[in-house]
Amino acid sequence: MNLEEKLKEIFGYDNFRKGQKQIIEQVLSKQDTLGILPTGAGKSICYQLPAVIQSGVTLVISPLISLMKDQVDQLNVAGIPATFINSTIDDFESNFRMQQVENGAIKLLFVAPERFGLDYFNHFLQHLPIDLVAIDEAHCISQWGHDFRPSYVEFAQHLQDLPTQPTILALTATATPKVTEDIQNLLSITPYNTVKTGFLRKNLRFEVVKGVDKRTFLKNYLKNREKGESGIIYASTRKEVEEICEWLNRNNFKANRYHAGLSENERKTNQEQFIYDEIPIMVATNAFGMGINKSNVRFVIHYSIPATIESYYQEAGRAGRDGLESDAILLFSPNDVRIRNFLIERSEGDDSHKEHEYEKLRQMQAYTSSETCLQRYILEYFGDEGQACGKCSNCLDEREDVDITVETQKVLSCVIRMGERFGKTAVAQVLVGSKNKNLAKWNFEKLSTFGIMKNFSQKAVGELIDFLAAEGFLSVTAGKFPTLIVSNRGAKVLKGQEKVHRRATLIAEKTVIHSETFDAELFEHLRVLRLEIAKSESVPPFMIFSDASLKDMARLQPVDDTNFLQVSGVGPVKLEKYGFSFINKIKEYKKS
Repeated sequence: MNLEEKLKEIFGYDNFRKGQKQIIEQVLSKQDTLGILPTGAGKSICYQLPAVIQSGVTLVISPLISLMKDQVDQLNVAGIPATFINSTIDDFESNFRMQQVENGAIKLLFVAPERFGLDYFNHFLQHLPIDLVAIDEAHCISQWGHDFRPSYVEFAQHLQDLPTQPTILALTATATPKVTEDIQNLLSITPYNTVKTGFLRKNLRFEVVKGVDKRTFLKNYLKNREKGESGIIYASTRKEVEEICEWLNRNNFKANRYHAGLSENERKTNQEQFIYDEIPIMVATNAFGMGINKSNVRFVIHYSIPATIESYYQEAGRAGRDGLESDAILLFSPNDVRIRNFLIERSEGDDSHKEHEYEKLRQMQAYTSSETCLQRYILEYFGDEGQACGKCSNCLDEREDVDITVETQKVLSCVIRMGERFGKTAVAQVLVGSKNKNLAKWNFEKLSTFGIMKNFSQKAVGELIDFLAAEGFLSVTAGKFPTLIVSNRGAKVLKGQEKVHRRATLIAEKTVIHSETFDAELFEHLRVLRLEIAKSESVPPFMIFSDASLKDMARLQPVDDTNFLQVSGVGPVKLEKYGFSFINKIKEYKKS
């Protein structure tokens, strides 16, 4: 069997993306497999193609109820019979769909892990010819994952009871080495059958913006984007979402809001308007995004710092799923960290859980203070290797490198003289010679490092400490009250064995213009046609064709079936369904 031919015939793609073919071959050879692929790398193809090839049923387990409908709609548009069973449908509809599956009319069945807690559902599965069980968002099975769900651990035990002994395929985009090991152990998948393609997203440009008025930055940024481009703005609280959304609309940027405080009907309406390209900007808490598969999001802006690098990379990864150039921007201010600390303290977890959350937040904060390549920083966090991306805000930073070895030695020396028992604020206060009464009881004014950096502001010294922690010269303990410790690397600086450099004063933000060779006017005509067809079929526009496919049409301008098949994302099924309309539109445009 030629897998490439099947890929083109069913999904319209000429080639597999990295890792896809290996995973599919392992699945078809009945090998339980773990696939770790970045967001937008095409994880769904890894179970959808085997589902079409194999004779039985593929069971897809996903924690994202709102995503199920999108995935099922997309499969049905591609001519692949699929359905879902979850809490959004009533018992009558659920029974009808179960009957469809039993009658062999369905190839893919999507369910939430909680469904395995129902005896009748487990009994129903016993009678199905299940070939493959695909577990999406598999990091949820690990207690070390950022979205741990106990129901994931529970359903894993039910898989062993299935009489057909189906192949297991676990998929995730965000797994640290610890989480990877957890998944392997819980699902009995060997490291040999683990396919890890790396976490690199070449089409994403990362940026950290500090020391600016956030709304001014937003206004200037959005003015420079193409009209109608889709983007998501994440905020940490419902109140912040409301305020940003209202401000954007007041300034003529069409935006909708999404958070848990809205009614289910309003959330659904707002999400659909965003997915259907009716409203280009969504302002949301992190409750939004897990349930969408919108491929043409051109930018994701975090208005405040997320809780973890895992959640940040997952949310940022919702930009550019179609492979086109997109931006992932984090607007940072120190107050964001205070809000996050407050949220952790108010959470219901025990002390051990909270300590884990504080450590995750500290690693996220270190990302904002690092001056190394932002993409590479994230890759290394996930245990991956990478070169400097050459396009993030750190790589493009043209500030002069300044030798700060002496200033670093002052900070490290002060940390040691304070017994390595205090945090950033206390160390900074001692270094600038603060008269804070809390310091007096420790007799810190008698230290040789007291006031040794009095020519600096406490804020500047605090930022220097953040930089030294991010670059590994200082270690920071976990917990609510983290303390500073001089690392082995820091000890080398104190001994004069290593120099420390840091970039000089801030420079103005740059706007990166992405150049693409396609007819922009024709692209807009094709977008209008796509929207008309999407409305008539009651599906989101990107399910008809992605932006990448439309831009390829606007570049190739095919006027017959043979050439239309050369467009990325066009196969025989979509040629038959939509080829006539799009070819005619291209012909009309070329005549005019």
